[in-house]
Amino acid sequence: MQHLLFIPNGWEWPIILIVVLLLFGGKKIPELMKGIGKGIRGFKDGMKEIENDIKSDDNPQ
Repeated sequence: MQHLLFIPNGWEWPIILIVVLLLFGGKKIPELMKGIGKGIRGFKDGMKEIENDIKSDDNPQ
């Protein structure tokens, strides 16, 4: 069975990190991580809002 999702093994991580450093440079990586963090936080907040909407629809007052 073929896997559709690529998950790097132990020796592949250093290669990925080197490629990221070469592409973005050392100064851009913190900005990139900050943007990713904001995106994840926004996604989690959106999921919480959806859960709260579903819960409020289940319990009409």
